[in-house]
Amino acid sequence: MEMTVRRSIFEHSHYDALIIGARCAGAATALLLARQGWRVLLIDRAPYGSDTLSTHALMRVGVLQLERFGLRERLAELAAPAVRRTVFHYGADARFDPGADPNALELMIKPRHGVDALYAPRRTSLDRLLVDAACEAGVEVQHGCGLLALQPDWSGRVAGAVIAPEGLPPIAISARWVIGADGRRSSVARLLDVPLTRAGRAATATIYGYYTGLDVGDPMPSYHWLFAPQVGTGIIPTDDGQSCVFAGAHPDRVQRAIAASDAEHALLQLVSETSPEFAAALGRAQRIEKPRVFMGAPGFSRKAAGPGWALVGDAGAFRDPLTAHGISDALRDAELLARALLSDSEAALGDYEQIRDELSASLVDATERIASFDWSLAELPLLHRDLNRAMSAQCDAIAAAEPLPVERNSRSDAA
Repeated sequence: MEMTVRRSIFEHSHYDALIIGARCAGAATALLLARQGWRVLLIDRAPYGSDTLSTHALMRVGVLQLERFGLRERLAELAAPAVRRTVFHYGADARFDPGADPNALELMIKPRHGVDALYAPRRTSLDRLLVDAACEAGVEVQHGCGLLALQPDWSGRVAGAVIAPEGLPPIAISARWVIGADGRRSSVARLLDVPLTRAGRAATATIYGYYTGLDVGDPMPSYHWLFAPQVGTGIIPTDDGQSCVFAGAHPDRVQRAIAASDAEHALLQLVSETSPEFAAALGRAQRIEKPRVFMGAPGFSRKAAGPGWALVGDAGAFRDPLTAHGISDALRDAELLARALLSDSEAALGDYEQIRDELSASLVDATERIASFDWSLAELPLLHRDLNRAMSAQCDAIAAAEPLPVERNSRSDAA
């Protein structure tokens, strides 16, 4: 059936970049391009400030990226506390006092590359921060707007898209670049039949919920990661005194646990396997939302770009969430892609994919091993050390590059 397309209701009918997806990767990419004078349209199906499936812990790389974007002060002003300690607990009877737990590994967040604290704002806060900054830079943003089709030019290059603002007929938009920042099930990647360049095997199912009054006797906000055979759990301090509590295990285990009761009881059961002390504290806390469940998906990488199109964030590369690095990856790749596009070189987009994959290689390997649950408790600390070394090397590589200018330049005449 032929699609009826109306003329644009937006400020323009042609953009330097049309970005599909206004979450971390998409909003950050839009922000960086607009600051360099690009005319950018950013769209998303979901409402402004809505939540999304995410345990939202920022690692050092993520905080470093927001510092480079000139947003560190805004991050610190959100309701999530500054986290200056991470504790790894190994064994089925973890204690929250590291002095009473010989199997705990306590790591203080020492100042490095200008980062002296980590943060875990809820996505309702962080995504708003990035979208608001993009708007201030001149990005035109439309929520409640989805992608229907991509439009090629005479040579086959992607030259625009047909989009559908909620309640309105489809609208054709032309663009020099169409960027898919629309998650691991990316519509852009599907419409272009973008091939995988890497296919992972491990997948962790995760249950997580939000609680207030979770008192584990820790005097300071800390990330706690707890591991017992075949299960990992954790506590992430977030907005307004809330704690994000999660549990990850093989999908079959999680499915059976939920089927035997419900998601809340399954979460409590898995938590008790890592620490009865944690389970007791969770039983005393107040749940503020129904727990959410992600049944897991193997990681992957896709070809990152082609004629007139590019992918960023989970649309381009997805890793298992057990190592809590997804948002940091998204912000990193936003800068890498923006640099490649601003160079106005097709070859630079090939470099974008290569750099993305090189920076991710060690992280991917460690994540695959940890998410497989094919480890002993004696081996797991060594895997975490490998992960930490990979994260440090990535920070060093990013910090070595000159940040893109924070002040918005006048609009280019490229379009």
